[in-house]
Amino acid sequence: MASSRISIAVIGTFDTKLDEFLYLRSRILEYDSSVNVILIDAGRSQVEHEAITVRQHDVLEASGFRGNLQSLPRSDLVRTMISGAKAVIRRLENRGEIQAIIGLGGSYGTTITSTVMQALPVTFPKLIVSTVASSDTSSYVRETDITMMYSVVDIAGLNEVLKAVVDNAATAIVGMAKAYCKRASSRPTEINHIKKGVGITMFGVTTKGVDVARKWLESNGFEVYVFHATGAGGRAMERLLMEGRLNGVLDLTTTELADELVGGVFPAGESRLTAAAKAGLPQIVSVGALDMVNFGPKDTIPQKFRERRIYEHNPSVTLMRTTDEECRELGRRISQKLKDNCIKPELTEVWLPLRGISAISTEGQAFHDKLADVALFAAIKEGLEGTAINIVEVDSDINDAHWAEQVARRLSELFEKSEKVAA
Repeated sequence: MASSRISIAVIGTFDTKLDEFLYLRSRILEYDSSVNVILIDAGRSQVEHEAITVRQHDVLEASGFRGNLQSLPRSDLVRTMISGAKAVIRRLENRGEIQAIIGLGGSYGTTITSTVMQALPVTFPKLIVSTVASSDTSSYVRETDITMMYSVVDIAGLNEVLKAVVDNAATAIVGMAKAYCKRASSRPTEINHIKKGVGITMFGVTTKGVDVARKWLESNGFEVYVFHATGAGGRAMERLLMEGRLNGVLDLTTTELADELVGGVFPAGESRLTAAAKAGLPQIVSVGALDMVNFGPKDTIPQKFRERRIYEHNPSVTLMRTTDEECRELGRRISQKLKDNCIKPELTEVWLPLRGISAISTEGQAFHDKLADVALFAAIKEGLEGTAINIVEVDSDINDAHWAEQVARRLSELFEKSEKVAA
């Protein structure tokens, strides 16, 4: 941190909401007058006010835009302001000159503010008071830890309800900033300076095995981070790996790849299964829950899938069994991703539980399909043939306690191998 004084960035469109932002600033200072409030204007039109720290033309300059802003279509305008605001915020955060960020906005302002916030590290305090916070906020939050507070009324003029909501937000962001500073001063910021951080992917149908592996790793000195494989969970793990916040991966549950392929509700994007490989970190990859594609309530399943093998996990989650062909393609994609991205293939292994890849794919269960599993395993083995990536086949299912401890022990050995190579 560059200074012991707490600084909070306040970002938004001041051409439409200057009074509301000035009120937010006043409430932050009322709560703690020692806080430095940095107002950053990402609006379409220039606004002059002595309280504004980073003016609109400063944001434009940071974006590299040199034309007539007023002539830009709205979508291009948003992209331009996001680019400039990101550059400003990243510079401030990299220098340790801000300890939190807050914004106010409707859909336009929330889009700008949230996209800027997504560029900041996980655990850096981020809060948005928004008119859209009571709807689906997944596109604004994505895999980050943005906090969203519903404004209840529109952010268009100060009234008693909006003032009270902004009061709460001001108090919250000051408290978050202080807590962030306290964490930063009381312990090292890098996880690998404390314990080796391991990411593990989990789903309800792989929980039993993951819990055994997690407990073994924790009892042997690792800091374990479990990610629920719901799309955002996989993206969050990949992000923390890219940020250097994790030192290795036990990627037991790669089910998000099935949703990506078939069109389920939990895809994690193209970057899934790449970050650890690109960083050369120890990782064990498995095939947990690749027997299924995820949908919402049963009546939300697309018509073209209605005749497929379906399992109602609960009233909100319906699962569809992957076919032989889909499993073959999933195996091909896994092997291709690893081949294309592994810079240290000797630190990567793929473990295949031959008796079941989820709690409902073992013999006698709803998704038991030996031919589909064999297609998956065969495609992985064929795709990785001739590489230095080791494949381990185990005659058990993915939730077997012995299997789970074995895989955790092996990851620990890969860490030791990595340290010897580094030395």
